Amino acid sequence: MSLERLDLSSPVARIGFGLAAVGRPGYINLHRDRDLPAGRTVDELRQRTYELLDAAYAAGVRYADAARSYGRAEEFLAGWLGARDVPDMVIGSKWGYTYTADWRVDAAVHETKDHGVATFDRQLAETWELLGERLDLYQIHSLTVESPALTDTALHRRLAELAATGVTVGFSASGPRQADAIDAALAIEVDGVPLFRSVQATWNVLEPSAGRALAAARAAGCQVIVKEAMANGRLAEPSPDPGVLAEVAEEAGAPQDAVALAAVLHQPWSGVVLSGAATPAQLATNLAAARVRLSDEQLGRLAALAEPAEQYWKHRATLPWQ
Repeated sequence: MSLERLDLSSPVARIGFGLAAVGRPGYINLHRDRDLPAGRTVDELRQRTYELLDAAYAAGVRYADAARSYGRAEEFLAGWLGARDVPDMVIGSKWGYTYTADWRVDAAVHETKDHGVATFDRQLAETWELLGERLDLYQIHSLTVESPALTDTALHRRLAELAATGVTVGFSASGPRQADAIDAALAIEVDGVPLFRSVQATWNVLEPSAGRALAAARAAGCQVIVKEAMANGRLAEPSPDPGVLAEVAEEAGAPQDAVALAAVLHQPWSGVVLSGAATPAQLATNLAAARVRLSDEQLGRLAALAEPAEQYWKHRATLPWQ
């Protein structure tokens, strides 16, 4: 299967569900002590994942996004797929990070990064074992300009072989030079054919620096998936002072997180925008973004919230695993 079967004709279908926040007990999103069950056991997070996937699917969401490093996210997703009649659900996952926290929030290291061929081979086999033919999209996880994956021709050949089986090959980008990483990746070809057909990147009203490169990716025929539209929770709830986002939310008659997501949906290049909801209530307000209409004037005011990319990513790096 491939990402091409994803139908984005309905507004809600343009919102996907990302499992980063519920596939493991520790993550850098804010307020996890409030959002997750106190014990955060495997069974509790499996049940929460099923509950969220059920609600998302019932509302019209048709894309779910996981990764090898999201704890047991692929396992939870595979279990849900096996227990539900959801043939039109489109599934993406990522490789390149290995989960190392052993289900502990206080682990010294939660994940390790390696974009080499050996890691790709190992993690693809692990993903196949869990998701099998339900895998539609496989992405390099957090590609940066420093990644050897940009120049490793043996890896490119291996990825092209995966693409030949029908699975869409893509990448997610990360860091203050996302745009440069996207440009470099889109230039990669194997036997004259562009290697990557899907791009996932961080874009939100605080960090819009990848916008130009994402527009170029869309123009080149790639699917564009946006992650971290809530800036790891920074945009998910009212600020201490009214602020521009709160003002626009009041004008739109919508929750603040819905407006933050809607700002992404309004970008002409955006395809799928991921909700990283950890509770049913968060998912419901995220999905409300599909009904929010923002004027050019409102979008301009939101654009003024942008931070320098280096500043944004420096702040993100300080967020504790919790």
